[in-house]
Amino acid sequence: MSETVSNSEAEEPNAPSMAPASGIPADELERLSADIVEALKTVYDPEIPADIYEIGLIYRVDIDDDRNVEIDMTLTAPGCPVAGEMPSWVENAVSSVAGVGIVKVNMVFDPPWTPDRMSEEAKIAINWY
Repeated sequence: MSETVSNSEAEEPNAPSMAPASGIPADELERLSADIVEALKTVYDPEIPADIYEIGLIYRVDIDDDRNVEIDMTLTAPGCPVAGEMPSWVENAVSSVAGVGIVKVNMVFDPPWTPDRMSEEAKIAINWY
């Protein structure tokens, strides 16, 4: 079984949704999930003054029972100048979280990113009001 933390348009844009039934104790899973989100918030798109989590570039974070983490992420545009570098930034940030095993980052473009994926915090940071 695995645990998924995702940004879902049906929920608050960046609120983690928790999948049921994990082999990891609930308190540890909660800590891991929170620490992974905090690690993701240390990665910034160099063209936008907000972190990639608040911008809504993280589509899915899956933590398996061995504490390996798989992340689906996107970019604001497929031609983003840091497209080749950003997945390794994300991998390095999440790999630094205590208790995390192997980290795999998948770049996805479906669904395409749109500004409505941004949190209120990100919109304020970039003056989109």
